[in-house]
Amino acid sequence: MSLVVVGSIAFDSVRTPFGERERMLGGSAVHFALAASFFSDVRVVGPVGDDFGEAEYAVLHARAIDTSDVEHVPGGQTFHWRGRYEYDLNTAHTEDTQLGVFGGFEPKLSDESRAAGMLFLANIQPELQRAVRAQCDRARLVGLDSMNLWIETARDSLLQAIAEVDLVFMNDAEVRMVTEQPNLVRAARQLLGVGPRAVVAKQGEYGAALFTGDRFFSLPAYPLETVVDPTGAGDSFAGGFMGYMASRPEGAPDDEDELRRAMTYGSVLASFNVEGFGTERMERLEREDIARRYEEFRSITALAEVPSA
Repeated sequence: MSLVVVGSIAFDSVRTPFGERERMLGGSAVHFALAASFFSDVRVVGPVGDDFGEAEYAVLHARAIDTSDVEHVPGGQTFHWRGRYEYDLNTAHTEDTQLGVFGGFEPKLSDESRAAGMLFLANIQPELQRAVRAQCDRARLVGLDSMNLWIETARDSLLQAIAEVDLVFMNDAEVRMVTEQPNLVRAARQLLGVGPRAVVAKQGEYGAALFTGDRFFSLPAYPLETVVDPTGAGDSFAGGFMGYMASRPEGAPDDEDELRRAMTYGSVLASFNVEGFGTERMERLEREDIARRYEEFRSITALAEVPSA
């Protein structure tokens, strides 16, 4: 099943305790698409400027990602984010944000994108998310991500957007923030009441939690000895999750086991993403690497059988 992602395409300048990079390829749509492309056909919708060239397109095309709906804005500059991380890699310190062409982004979807079976609304203004969702009325499964900025400045609009999708991806603090509930379980249940079928609470180095109806599933992060750059990890998680779901019959939106497998694949893809700066690790990744780590993850998280009395 085809999968469309609408979000940012960017250049990121990042410094961590383990090194730094200037103007490396990034953005929510890029990280998502690279992860999802290991499972499904992916189309990217987002704006770029004159500084986005063949080398950047080549990274996407190497994974057979369709860039037909990438909008080139003549005379414009691509969104640029500069940030740094301390040894606690859970929090990014933003040093500069240049929105460039992303500041006036109005998603333009081709007929092929509007007809896609699955849609992911990356972290963009909630009204834009709703406008795209309305265009993709044939999508069987729709996911959404957001952030504290939109919770603080456009909460009502964000809740309306959440009501119109099937899956919500937010970090645990954002789930509590948007519902104004201090307890994550209670907050997720309240968010489910708005309309989505499932809420995925990302918890960084501690993993992620899945809430569906009255069911709960928690998964730790894959244990890594080397974490270089966490930028885009959440988008890679969502890409692995949604990409896997797109590979299943009809997207399997109501199959609890499939959702749990999607969680595991999302965690696996996120674990690869953080092993290099930007897209460096994902560019070298092979499908066999994913299968191997998935099986390792399964063995790590499997419960031992209790011997019979």
